[in-house]
Amino acid sequence: MRVNALISRIFKEMIRDKRTLALMFIAPLFIMTLIFFLFQSNTNTKADLGVRGVDTSVVRALDTDRIRLHHVGNEDPTMLIKDHDYAGILTQKGNKLTLLLANADQGKSALLKQGLQAATIKLKMQAAATTIKNQATALQKLASALQHSTRGTAQVAGSQPASTATHYRIATYYRYGSANSTYFDTLLPILIGFIVFFFVFLISGIALLRERTTGTLDRLLATPVRRGEIISGYLLGYGIFAVIQTILIVGYALFVFKIQILGSIAAIFLINLLLAITALSLGLLISTFANTEFQMLQFIPLVVVPQIFFTGLIPVNQMLGWLQPIARLMPLYYGADALTGIIAKGQSLNALYPDVIALLGFFLLFLSLNLVTMRHYRQV
Repeated sequence: MRVNALISRIFKEMIRDKRTLALMFIAPLFIMTLIFFLFQSNTNTKADLGVRGVDTSVVRALDTDRIRLHHVGNEDPTMLIKDHDYAGILTQKGNKLTLLLANADQGKSALLKQGLQAATIKLKMQAAATTIKNQATALQKLASALQHSTRGTAQVAGSQPASTATHYRIATYYRYGSANSTYFDTLLPILIGFIVFFFVFLISGIALLRERTTGTLDRLLATPVRRGEIISGYLLGYGIFAVIQTILIVGYALFVFKIQILGSIAAIFLINLLLAITALSLGLLISTFANTEFQMLQFIPLVVVPQIFFTGLIPVNQMLGWLQPIARLMPLYYGADALTGIIAKGQSLNALYPDVIALLGFFLLFLSLNLVTMRHYRQV
């Protein structure tokens, strides 16, 4: 009977809590639908390859279904990769093919290396097939000539030149990273930004919610404190811990995972700090729509999880057309793009100013909404 009473009480509480029911039943369907459309995207990864002074036979042998070819001039290959975001540059001197890989995306690097190797093997097979065909034709003519005279035989044998194929040597170099770079190296900048964003969002939201439920916020509001001062206090207070967290995460990744940071460490801290204050202001905003910590946790599938898919784990330019603009509405999209540019490509903040401006814009937007919601929900 006690068990039945307990079950009945829980059932009644859940039925009364319409918000929890909606988040419990609708949020999973939302995530599943989002994943479904994301995986309907174009999964055939294509890599952009710049070619200069390469034999036409090699260019034609490349798989153009997976590799987009761009004929480039005499510019520095490293600058071409930086300016045009090519996955690689292929040049030729004699029988030596030099492939410079950007290596910012190991998938594209592997695609170019495999594509070039397949092209050279294809050329060798074509040359071998041509040689066999010529030899077969020569043998047929030789057999025919033997039926007439020895003199004819000599003429036929001398009329079939040997088929030779160019044996290409491939030298591979890397603009970013090395041959030992792994997919984790590509993923790590995204993970750093996500971890900072997620935990700051969660802790700040739950902490403020706890102050509301315990009455601490009501006592604070009883004093002559303005809404802007309350928000500023929370931002500065939690912001200090966000800075410490950022230092720990970046330091751990640098010294434990031994990641290669091509850009400025100061720029990494700045981007993570922008992500942290954006997550902080968003966490404070979302906490106004939750009445319990359980409800705060239920907002994670709606607010945080969808952003993971738009951080570069799935290339945005390969998503369905209507999904790509959604990525621009996600703060983590800009944070992950900036961190990847700094860590993996050595870009400066001058080149990443759109990401910086976008993060500042999100922070100011969430800050303004916090001021509005405090007026309505907290009766300040």
